[in-house]
Amino acid sequence: MEAKVLQELFRSSMPLFIALGDEVRLSIIGVLSQTGLYDDQGRNVVSFLEGYHSSGKMGMNVKEITEQTSLSRPAISHHLKILKDAGLVNIRQEGTANYYYLTIEKSTRDLRALGRYLEKLLPGETTYDADQKSSHISSRPPSE
Repeated sequence: MEAKVLQELFRSSMPLFIALGDEVRLSIIGVLSQTGLYDDQGRNVVSFLEGYHSSGKMGMNVKEITEQTSLSRPAISHHLKILKDAGLVNIRQEGTANYYYLTIEKSTRDLRALGRYLEKLLPGETTYDADQKSSHISSRPPSE
């Protein structure tokens, strides 16, 4: 039963892995990160981070993304579709223009669920030290 759960968690996270496995898409994410990261209610969830400076608008259109990358408009559109299908990007319409922005969607929550499940399977608890930017395994058993 556990193997089936693990397999399903990996399967549901696969679009996210595919989307993040490409340097071009990572560069688009970098460009879009200038406008923030938004939750389901449209709130910028990273605006509180020290050193973070938003451009002040929610998203960018394809022309603006093209100007900040070395990609053609069709290439940008292709990669944005993959990012959108993975739940990393969403679209806001303003008149006839589409603005793309980073979002926390189902696939992000699926990835967190996979991480929590894998932590339960580990003999010790994995923790992330933000100051050291590294992970380590403690000798404590996982909490149930």
